[in-house]
Amino acid sequence: MRLSFRTAVLITTLMALAPAAAQGQGVPTSTVDSLQRTVRSLSARLDSLDAGACPTSPLPGPAPKQPTGNAAVDSLVVAVARLTARANTAATRCAAAPPAPVTPDTTDPLAAIRAAADSAAATATAGVPVMPDTAGADPTEFVSKQRNQSSMNPEISATGNVQFAAQTDIEGLDLQLAEVEVAFQATLDPYSATKIFLTWGEDEIGVEEAYIYWTGLPGKFRGDLGKYRMAVGELNRWHRHALPETNYPLVYQAFLGEDGLSGVGASLYNLLPVSIAKGTSEIFLQAAAIESEPLNDLSTQPALLARLQNFWQLSRSTYMQIGFTGLGARNGDVNLTSNLIGADVRFTIRPPDAGTRKDITFRTEGYRLQRLGEGPTTTRYGMYSDLTWRLDRRWILGGRYDYVEAPSGPDESTWRATGAVTWWQSEFVYLRLQAFRNHLDSTGSLDNLTLQVVWAMGPHKHETY
Repeated sequence: MRLSFRTAVLITTLMALAPAAAQGQGVPTSTVDSLQRTVRSLSARLDSLDAGACPTSPLPGPAPKQPTGNAAVDSLVVAVARLTARANTAATRCAAAPPAPVTPDTTDPLAAIRAAADSAAATATAGVPVMPDTAGADPTEFVSKQRNQSSMNPEISATGNVQFAAQTDIEGLDLQLAEVEVAFQATLDPYSATKIFLTWGEDEIGVEEAYIYWTGLPGKFRGDLGKYRMAVGELNRWHRHALPETNYPLVYQAFLGEDGLSGVGASLYNLLPVSIAKGTSEIFLQAAAIESEPLNDLSTQPALLARLQNFWQLSRSTYMQIGFTGLGARNGDVNLTSNLIGADVRFTIRPPDAGTRKDITFRTEGYRLQRLGEGPTTTRYGMYSDLTWRLDRRWILGGRYDYVEAPSGPDESTWRATGAVTWWQSEFVYLRLQAFRNHLDSTGSLDNLTLQVVWAMGPHKHETY
């Protein structure tokens, strides 16, 4: 709502001519001063209207309309009075009209976001339903905008594990590169991802895990397909470098295999829709071709596993987990059938104000292995209990007790008591000094002292599983 440029020019001309005309005819100075004040106020009001603002200050009235005897001045007084009336009318209309919409500055991303938010809020306030952007559109097509081919590369991590051991039945030091692990991880598309772990050890080079998994299956299931570590207890899924001690518990080594149990097959995981005693319940269903001497004499035939895991937060700093595992395997070539059942408990105290610096975790697992074949049926038992105490960010004290019976053959047992001190040099490197006494019924006791050095690099350093 603006006055014309012609009007502004007229006002400027009037301001320039009024003093000269007044001096030439002897017009009173008060009349000229009043006229000039009115013209200045009128000019300011026009500038405000041109800027889009509505002036609110009253406009001073013009000089009196009585004749001054000067035709030019009298004519200017009448013209200014008319312009004043028009300016007042324009200001009144401006105040009554709604504010004009402000066009957002699309060159400023933040301004564009604010403008879009204001528009959405105004629409919702008016009672108009806000429709999603995809309403009525075709199914979404995911298209990568990356031009750099390196964006297609997977995330790569690597871990080294070196151990220096002194043992009573070995002369000198036993120096070994226990494991080098290289991990490749990537999101393949919006529906699936993959993990591949290659391992180099003292006696083998192979694939520890290589699987693809989907997280959006019907019923909110997660599905894995490939080679993976099976969900026996809590620690079997953990990679060796992430264990609280240098090696897997003896019951794992005796009933599953020296490095735990893995296989090639399919796995399903889901959170149960029901709560057991106000906790969170999870279930694993797995079928895989395993290669385990205790379970199927290395036949690589399928095994079936089911695991129920329950988690409770007892307080702001206390957590408890209880799990139950059942596994069945067979070897049809020698008519061998074996089954393994187990239970595990974990109890953790972790103050919320010191979660990364202090905690105490106690875990224990117990198993029964039964082998049925052409020979006598054997039923053997094993367990372990483990305690770790994190003193601060760097220092962790740990201890473990193992007991296990031989999975087959003569009924003899082994126990082991282990103590360990772990020092984290940084988030990339830790050193561990561990000592244990191992006692086997047939051979007696032996002592071991091991220094372990583990280092990692990449985005998934020291990943548990």
